[in-house]
Amino acid sequence: MRSFAISALREPPFAARRHKAADQVASESIEWAGAFGLIESGHRVHRLKRADAAGLAGRAYPDGPVDGLRLLTDLISWLFVMDDACDEDGLGADPGRLAPAIGALLDVLDRCGDPYGPPPSGSGPLGDALHDLCRRTRAQGRPALLLQFVSQVREYLLALLWEATNRERRRVPEVAEYVQMRRHTGGVHPSLTLTDLAFEEPPGPARGADPAVVALDLLAVDLVCWCNDVFSYGKESRVAPDAHNLVTVIAQEAGTDEAGALRAAADRFNQGLAAYLAAENALLASGDEGLRPALATRRNWVRATYDWSLVAARYA
Repeated sequence: MRSFAISALREPPFAARRHKAADQVASESIEWAGAFGLIESGHRVHRLKRADAAGLAGRAYPDGPVDGLRLLTDLISWLFVMDDACDEDGLGADPGRLAPAIGALLDVLDRCGDPYGPPPSGSGPLGDALHDLCRRTRAQGRPALLLQFVSQVREYLLALLWEATNRERRRVPEVAEYVQMRRHTGGVHPSLTLTDLAFEEPPGPARGADPAVVALDLLAVDLVCWCNDVFSYGKESRVAPDAHNLVTVIAQEAGTDEAGALRAAADRFNQGLAAYLAAENALLASGDEGLRPALATRRNWVRATYDWSLVAARYA
């Protein structure tokens, strides 16, 4: 599947870069996950190491303080562990079993990283680690971004319940529904927010609410998710097609075979990339220099996802 993705997806025309501290942070993040009990067995340690969260974070965050890279890497590690618990360990196949776990994590988010209190009792390793992520985000001194981060992680968790319900009912969503929900199940929004923390003056509410900026943000998130879907489809379809992959939902809705659906998914990515470039050029032409850091972050994330996917053992 990797060879198809390389041949069919247009390579993002952005500079490929990597943070110089990525290798250092890789081992530190594995230690962080172990300290919170996220990877209590040798199998899970190996699985998280193969996922290479720091490799993705280092490409998406090529500049800025090492602490910021650590925070982003730890978030991606947490997302990988949560996704694996749902997708590979069976938690995401039973809404009745997943719902209490999600409820406990929502309780953690409601505390917004309270620096004076421990995480709620009974939240488990995932909750303890999530509380640490929120606490460290709060320590950055950007209350608006903290609230944004908490809200986006909440949307991610609730979207996992949507996936679990689909699995229980053996339901394949329609393409439009999938595209909307994939923006949340991908965990890209909170990852972008933590990446924005690298800048001294990230976009404020006025810029962030501008329709053109919102549209560009959604395009960037879609590109990250669609790229991921094409690269990961081979692994996810070994036993049976995963209902939560762009290729699968296109095949179901269009009534096409796997090869046609793969091509259609790649075309969607390529068309989205062309639309992204046009939208970005329009924003740059506006002369608003304050947008440049945020635009750079989104460029980095699109390029990082493509480059990381080329070598990711997670999809081997």
